[in-house]
Amino acid sequence: MATTSNPVLSRANYTGVVRPDAGSMTLGGTITKTFVLLGILATATAVTWARIGDGAGLPDNIGMLFLVAVLAGFGMAVYTVYRPEHAPVTAPIYAALEGVLLGAISALINARYRGLPVQAVVLTIATLALMLVAYRTGVIRATERLKTIVVSCTASIAVFYLIAMGLGLFGIQIPFLHEGGLIGIGFSLFVTGLAAFNLILDFDQIERGVGQAPAYMEWYGAFGLIVTLVWLYLEILQLLRKLRR
Repeated sequence: MATTSNPVLSRANYTGVVRPDAGSMTLGGTITKTFVLLGILATATAVTWARIGDGAGLPDNIGMLFLVAVLAGFGMAVYTVYRPEHAPVTAPIYAALEGVLLGAISALINARYRGLPVQAVVLTIATLALMLVAYRTGVIRATERLKTIVVSCTASIAVFYLIAMGLGLFGIQIPFLHEGGLIGIGFSLFVTGLAAFNLILDFDQIERGVGQAPAYMEWYGAFGLIVTLVWLYLEILQLLRKLRR
């Protein structure tokens, strides 16, 4: 069974051959790489947000920006998953592309719900810190039962989102997915919590690689965490938007 529902970390080979001249994966190195990627992500987000402004101008360009960022980001993620040894190069590129996407989304959301993206950023950082403390202190352990529940629920949500996207192409919308109300807010709370618990599984998977995997897996582990954090931020943003309506 996969030990994490994160499709990036679930494919990570933490039993690869470690060359003496190349070093092995360390926890400190992975944390450092994570901060580097977060810095790139934040910078790209801020620059994109500043360029778009309040979202009132050049809507066609914004649409193109979305398309390029989504397609290029997805392509870079897939490439990194299958070629983790290239993560030292591809992970920063992915972080920059995701920053462009998040910057565009955040700017447009902020134009309608002033201050909402900033609140989402604060809550995302707070959630990351809370889950890390809970993991390190043993309050929440990555038991086999927890892994099974989180992996199963995450897979179900992924399938649900794919179905919703397919229905959207035919003009069919699932009301509670984007609208408020008790059901909509409850759904977003559940998915946000699920994303947060994925962090626990990610921490566990990364820790298993310490001293066992090649040094480049530090970048790959950091890349996997960025994938989860981006998902968590988007879900928190969606939840806050529903609460504002």
